Amino acid sequence: MGDSPTDAGNGAHDLPWDTGEDAAAKPSAAELEAEGQGAMFGDAPADPPVDSPPAQPAEPAAAKETPPPANQPYRVLARKYRPQTFSQLIGQEPMVRTLANAIERDRLAHAFLMTGVRGVGKTSTARLVAKALNCIGPDGQGGPTIDPCGVCEPCRAIAEGRHIDVIEMDAASHTGVDDVREIIEAVRYAAVSARYKIYIIDEVHMLSRNAFNALLKTLEEPPAHVKFLFATTEVDKLPVTVLSRTQRFDLRRIPAELLQAHFAWVCEQEGVAAEAEALAMIAAAAEGSVRDGLSILDQAIAHADLGEDGQVTADRVRDMLGLADKGAQRRLLGTILEGDARALLDGVSDQYALGVEPLALMRGLMDLVHRITVAQIGQAEPDAPSAEERAALAEWAARLSAGQLHRLWQLLLKGYDEVRQAPDPLVSAQMALLRVLHAADLPDPGKLAKKLDDMAASGVAPAAGDAAAPSGTAPAAAGAIDWQALVEQVDAAGALRVAQTMRDWVRPVEVAQGRLVYALAPGFVGDPAADFRDTLYKLTGSRWDVEQRETGGEPSLREREEAAKAEAQAKMRAHPLVEAAFAAFPEAELVEDAEIQPAGRQAWGR
Repeated sequence: MGDSPTDAGNGAHDLPWDTGEDAAAKPSAAELEAEGQGAMFGDAPADPPVDSPPAQPAEPAAAKETPPPANQPYRVLARKYRPQTFSQLIGQEPMVRTLANAIERDRLAHAFLMTGVRGVGKTSTARLVAKALNCIGPDGQGGPTIDPCGVCEPCRAIAEGRHIDVIEMDAASHTGVDDVREIIEAVRYAAVSARYKIYIIDEVHMLSRNAFNALLKTLEEPPAHVKFLFATTEVDKLPVTVLSRTQRFDLRRIPAELLQAHFAWVCEQEGVAAEAEALAMIAAAAEGSVRDGLSILDQAIAHADLGEDGQVTADRVRDMLGLADKGAQRRLLGTILEGDARALLDGVSDQYALGVEPLALMRGLMDLVHRITVAQIGQAEPDAPSAEERAALAEWAARLSAGQLHRLWQLLLKGYDEVRQAPDPLVSAQMALLRVLHAADLPDPGKLAKKLDDMAASGVAPAAGDAAAPSGTAPAAAGAIDWQALVEQVDAAGALRVAQTMRDWVRPVEVAQGRLVYALAPGFVGDPAADFRDTLYKLTGSRWDVEQRETGGEPSLREREEAAKAEAQAKMRAHPLVEAAFAAFPEAELVEDAEIQPAGRQAWGR
């Protein structure tokens, strides 16, 4: 008997290992394992049934879709879509560019520090750096690269967290010197199967001071085959000696627009329909964190599955997050600006009944005022998902002044702090919004002071002077020459000191051509008659008869101004809006325009 049955005439088809079929028709090891058999036990049947159809060539294993086992646990989106390459790491282009140039030029640091807020990719970046440094390529001949292949053994082992030379340590649970001593002892030995031995220490700021001190020497001069990758959310807690020994990368918050696009891609991969406004809400709630956003999106998808078509809608996301409806926010702001207190309280009650927290309501109004202010400054179309909201914001930006918007913001900010600390947030929110409502249409303090000056200059002072004129005076004689015009002529001639004395202290009794009879207001020391004669002579070119009396005369120009201002302030304080403002702000004061004008000019001049 020969070694192999090559002759068909020798009964080769009767041999047990030859079934007469093509070798490709035999089941593969993967197929046998899928059927619960081992690849080395059993074999295909010797002869297929006669009436069986001819065997087809087996499909490649990669082309067959093997459903996951029924008992495999669900992987949340934050883990399922963790970036596996630097191209999937969104929002961190400067850091990726720096690492790519360092790898290309062979200028790799021995220690890297990744810092940033939660969920921006610090630990993921550390693992990607480990893969980039240890990748050997599909052919096993590659070197460090910014684009790791993901198919070689080091890449797959690092991605699965089982590489023996990539050690991850949680500093929150390994804070002492003994834990660092293990690292110091282990770095002396070369890597087992990788190019570099890499230590990834998460939340490194949790290490104790003694642990940091023990690590300093090794961190400054590690062996050539060792790299340290640190990740932390509180970089301020790290000693300066550690910061100076590492190459620091500050991972930025992810912009809301980029997050929204990323979440739309995730929904597409998951086969879930989602509204753009819903994704915008999730991106805003994530506050720049990809992990937080994916967790919220996971919850939103689970919430949407309970409804029709399984679509993630804005209404469901709003209900899930407890956010205020944008339309309701605009209606509330409208009632505040219109001064409708009853409608305001009804709107707050309706939102609270729908599950909107008072703190979220205050924050939504603050965000609305902020966007109106930005639209007013930018003079562009407001940033809003719907045309209706854009039109409303544009109308408010054109109608409201900058002072009103800033006052609204300050009042809402104060109300937000009060609601956060109040024992009853709903009552606090109602009172805070009522205060905003009553103060929304108050005039600007600068405009109010200017209005008082205009009222004083429009004839209030002469009326006060006539009322204060004592009996026995001669108004016709005193009015022969206008006293205020004469004082202004003296001031324009350069006699500033004499003009100031005439304005503040002189009570004119008789002012005619060549004759001045006056009395002095209480408090003036001296006799200014000689100065008046000289000044009037130089001004008019003729001699003046100047006479001083003890009493009588009309009020001085300064007294007229003070009386006019006092009367105007009394009228202004009697106005219902001003009374409401002082009732809401008991310590408020009416400020003169002269006191605030320099600060205002300085602010606008910047």
